[in-house]
Amino acid sequence: MITTITRRLCGPAVIALISLAGPALAAPAEVSLSGEGQVRYVPDSARLSFTVTAQHADSDRAISEVRGTIEQWRESIAELRDQLVDYTDASAHLYQRQHSPRQQDGEPGEPRTIAVASQTISFEIHDLELLNPVLTKAQNLGMNYNLGQHQFFHSDEEALQREALARAIDDARERCQFAAQQLDMACGQVRSLNLQSSGGGPIMMRMQEASATADTVSQVGPREVSATVQATFTMK
Repeated sequence: MITTITRRLCGPAVIALISLAGPALAAPAEVSLSGEGQVRYVPDSARLSFTVTAQHADSDRAISEVRGTIEQWRESIAELRDQLVDYTDASAHLYQRQHSPRQQDGEPGEPRTIAVASQTISFEIHDLELLNPVLTKAQNLGMNYNLGQHQFFHSDEEALQREALARAIDDARERCQFAAQQLDMACGQVRSLNLQSSGGGPIMMRMQEASATADTVSQVGPREVSATVQATFTMK
């Protein structure tokens, strides 16, 4: 996984709120401005969830079918099991619903009670090379799942956010130095600093929303963590 860091530098038109104290005032001159930083990266992890569902007039039969599929799943992932992080398959549900089958003449028949059993499997993978093999195993067993953009993430996003903030601070100081040069002054110390960071933007992905009948994922595209600082510097 290759991480690249980018940063936007704005021209002098964005620098504002420069206040120069007159010679009779003791307060130093100050400049207030903003700085921006971005870190562009490719997700290396994903949160996955699969559901096994079975319906039958006999609730024990529905439960048995789900258990059978879960056992096949466990056998199929045995070699990958130690790479599935925070794995759990203990979420099971059983409920009943009314079903009215259509007769040959199109009229509804006598309502019947259908038992619906389901069991959910969830875990994280921190190596996207595992993604397609896992999806293929789930598809082969007829499991239900949805794979969307929000399920992809980076395993060390906190470090990426800190890097974006550091770039934003550097950007703010460079703008201060530019403003000082235009005024034949020097950028001094920071009087105040407000930090703001935001999570990754939308993934530019060459993939469709995946489901139990969809193809495997071809590529996960880049995301971006951004940060903004509002800083006030002294001018001397």
